[in-house]
Amino acid sequence: MTVLRCAGLSRSFGALKAVDDVDLTVEPGARHALIGPNGAGKSTLFKLVTGTMRAAAGTVELNGQDVSRRSEVQRCRLGMSQTMQHASLFASMTATETVALAVQRHSGRRIGLLPRSRPEVRARAEQLLADVGLAGRSNVVVPSLAHGERKQLEVALALACNPSLLLLDEPAAGMSPAERARLVELVQGLPAEITVLFVEHDLDLVFALADAVTVLHLGRVLLSGTPAEVRASEAVREAYLGTRRREELFGS
Repeated sequence: MTVLRCAGLSRSFGALKAVDDVDLTVEPGARHALIGPNGAGKSTLFKLVTGTMRAAAGTVELNGQDVSRRSEVQRCRLGMSQTMQHASLFASMTATETVALAVQRHSGRRIGLLPRSRPEVRARAEQLLADVGLAGRSNVVVPSLAHGERKQLEVALALACNPSLLLLDEPAAGMSPAERARLVELVQGLPAEITVLFVEHDLDLVFALADAVTVLHLGRVLLSGTPAEVRASEAVREAYLGTRRREELFGS
């Protein structure tokens, strides 16, 4: 069964068609990248998929179920989880306490600010931190974490919801090369049963991670295919760089 299927998604802002009749299919276990030049409609499409914005037309199916009219919270309960480009974290809490709140919330338990009182919650939080490479940073308060570590923490929060579909919105934004390398390792190490759809501007990272790529341009799908097909596409090259050489975009 297809994990995510979008059909005819559209959203306009006045005369601007930000997303224009977009079809998107994400298969189980995929590492699917959504790319495109600035203004292509990537962020708007992501919001339509997650439910933070309602589509003017079209449908969104998650694991075969129509969620087009479901809220962001309802989609999360059905298996869709996300990290945000600019997330807000609790500055006064440690990494473990932050993730423990997400574990408690997803389990339906009453949220408490001192999850230490629930050993099973703390154990689950610490396991999630280990899964994203933060095992040694569990007792560090959020402001003391490096930028890349906070991004890893956001992934742990998303994983606390036990998603079948994980959406990452520009996960490498602001990262150093070393942090990007750790991010690639993190995503590659996710269980195969977690399907990943991500928006990213760093094309080196895209081609290191993705096994499928959809290219948006002016709100429409320009091409959807394998990384090799995207690399070879003259239309993609021109959308990004006009008439400049492919090597300047994708390397030699």
